[in-house]
Amino acid sequence: MANEPNNLWVIEPTSSLFDLKIKESIDYRDLLWLLVRRDFVSFYKQTILGPVWFFIQPIFTVFIYVVIFGSVAGISTDGLPKPLFYLAGVITWNYFSDCLVKTSSVFRDNSTIFGKVYFPRLIMPLSIIFSNLIRFAVQLLLFLVLMGYYFIKGDQFHVTSYLLLFPFLIVLMALLGLGLGMIISALTTKYRDLAFLVTFGVPLLMYTTTVVFPFSSVGGKYKLLVELNPMTTIIEHFRYAFLGNGSISWGALAYTTLITIFTLLIGVVVFNKVEKDFVDTV
Repeated sequence: MANEPNNLWVIEPTSSLFDLKIKESIDYRDLLWLLVRRDFVSFYKQTILGPVWFFIQPIFTVFIYVVIFGSVAGISTDGLPKPLFYLAGVITWNYFSDCLVKTSSVFRDNSTIFGKVYFPRLIMPLSIIFSNLIRFAVQLLLFLVLMGYYFIKGDQFHVTSYLLLFPFLIVLMALLGLGLGMIISALTTKYRDLAFLVTFGVPLLMYTTTVVFPFSSVGGKYKLLVELNPMTTIIEHFRYAFLGNGSISWGALAYTTLITIFTLLIGVVVFNKVEKDFVDTV
């Protein structure tokens, strides 16, 4: 018995929990772009207005904000045209929240695909980030058109050198939404209640940022709450970059960057841990 060969094979995952699988994801880039195209097309498929919905949603939202917060509540916009002020906050928040909400359900929504074929699981949340980026670009075009309109009218705002930080701000929004989304997605494989929490919690979270009010108007015990939200820094820097008005700070930007990196690392760890056996729990 002692001389019998050992025919027992043990198959174990060799990747680390911190492995981003960047090289493997690059190898599957064709699948990534296919998923991006699927997400983008499915958004307006079988609709009458098609891609026009990308414009309708922010226009309608800004109109409501102008009426309720600008006219009825009389909240200041620090001298900026109200539609411009609100649209700057809306399009940045929409990109972050879409990345967060859609990534948070990636395991549940794609369980049938995950259970049939292998590919780097990170491809799914990455496809969400890129497909939402297309939507963000379309809405940014609307924002630039509105800027041109108010510039011709003679309103007082100006583009600043902080515009150079714009690509970095996009990366921060994407990675922050990705990290939080992966954490929630991993948790919802066992705790389905979190899906309901995200549905109504993320819209409420918007009011802890400066989407509908300027940072200068925040005071008292609520100021710290608004400051601690990393999206506040991103929105304020976005407004300052394009409109020359906003509360900016290199310290706040460093804080947001650190929070984003930390959140992403935690998200990668829990995502990699859960993906190994999530099929049994979803």
